[in-house]
Amino acid sequence: MLRFYNNLTGKLEDFEPLEEGKVSIYMCGPTVWNFAHIGNFRSFTFGDILRRYIKFKGYDVTYVMNLTDVDDRIIDESNKKGISIQEMTEPFTVAFNEDMATLGNIKPDIQPKATEHIEEMIEIIQKLLDNGKAYESDGSIYFRISAFPDYGKLSKISFEGNVEGGSQRVDTDKYDKEDARDFALWKLVGEDENPGWDAPFGRGRPGWHIECSAMSMKYLGETFDIHAGGIDLQFPHHENEIAQSEGSTGKLFSKYWLHGEFLKIDNEKMAKSLGNDYTLRDIIGRGFSPLAIRYLLISIPYHRQLNFTFEGLKGAETTIERLQQFRRLVREEKEKGRQGEGEVLSLVEKSLNEFESAMDDNLNTSEALAAIHNLVREVNSTLTEKGLTVEESDAVLNAVETFNSVLGIFGEEQEEILDEEIEKLIEERQEARHKRDFARSDEIRDLLAEKGIILEDTKEGVRWKRK
Repeated sequence: MLRFYNNLTGKLEDFEPLEEGKVSIYMCGPTVWNFAHIGNFRSFTFGDILRRYIKFKGYDVTYVMNLTDVDDRIIDESNKKGISIQEMTEPFTVAFNEDMATLGNIKPDIQPKATEHIEEMIEIIQKLLDNGKAYESDGSIYFRISAFPDYGKLSKISFEGNVEGGSQRVDTDKYDKEDARDFALWKLVGEDENPGWDAPFGRGRPGWHIECSAMSMKYLGETFDIHAGGIDLQFPHHENEIAQSEGSTGKLFSKYWLHGEFLKIDNEKMAKSLGNDYTLRDIIGRGFSPLAIRYLLISIPYHRQLNFTFEGLKGAETTIERLQQFRRLVREEKEKGRQGEGEVLSLVEKSLNEFESAMDDNLNTSEALAAIHNLVREVNSTLTEKGLTVEESDAVLNAVETFNSVLGIFGEEQEEILDEEIEKLIEERQEARHKRDFARSDEIRDLLAEKGIILEDTKEGVRWKRK
């Protein structure tokens, strides 16, 4: 049975979707004012694994990830540059989707932009005004937290006696409001100011929190299965989403709340002041592969903190090469057409069961990876001792495809076809070795390495792989 740790209830729970056979997921996406950093991508890769695994379990999944393309930072930056918010955000939207694809994350089924859903936000705000859970102050609209007794049920934060400037993080804004805890739904904008939108309650622009409520409920309904995001969003963002959504509908907003934990860099918090807020492009620029980065991001379960190090990345590179080489060797073994008893079949079944059991347990990716590595080690031992039958090879390759469909760490398998020039060079090297002309043999090896071809001399002959 698939189980998740539900931050709303504080318990590990069996997953039971609202509608049989279908699952609705909303993941808080990026604010497209700059390139996303590697900590952001830990959350988004967790969302990708979540979506992939639920689909693997046989559900029809609708996965929504929003783009925040209007907020104070975007407006400030666009004003500094003298450009519109659309001109400011569009390049970073393109870059984000490119980075997601580079990292192997499947594009969301729906990727709504905040600026395209202002009408839905206005409708929610009007409902809150009508039922007394929101009020106007100096032209801006605020959510009245005192009118929502369940406020704090997600973050488990007590707000008793909390005042502006106190220890708890609150949205103080720059406008007057009844209570320091109240947060802005709609911010007053002057007639000559941009961006701004007309609404029955005055020209303005949305607060950040209302954006996600409007987009999630439009595409997934007033109540949906899973709301996910980074742990940094739990309060106040997700807490405020619950208040304004349930305050407007009177219904449960999301049944399950899943949060990805923080990523640290060399045991330090990621921060611009420390110069360690790396983007995906920064890390790839250092020579690391996207697959290795993805592997490291999922090597620790999403709900535990991950310490991201470049030494760890080097280890991930080696692991990815080993996994790809394993798949290639099994593919080559299959082509030999061996027949016989399928002793490896039970190992494959055991590995698949262990993999699924680990993923069923709140997406325990570290245990799932351990199941994969155990199979690789045992099959490699069999390969060395006596080889695999065609049936065994097929079973192993199918298992690899299953693992890859969920975790995406093996990469796409490409046909390894050498062109004529490289084939001739390998043949020439073999001939040079036969003649004991080791100088020429080494020269050809170096030449092939420059072309990205790595040779491995084994007792069964020469094997090769691309860098």
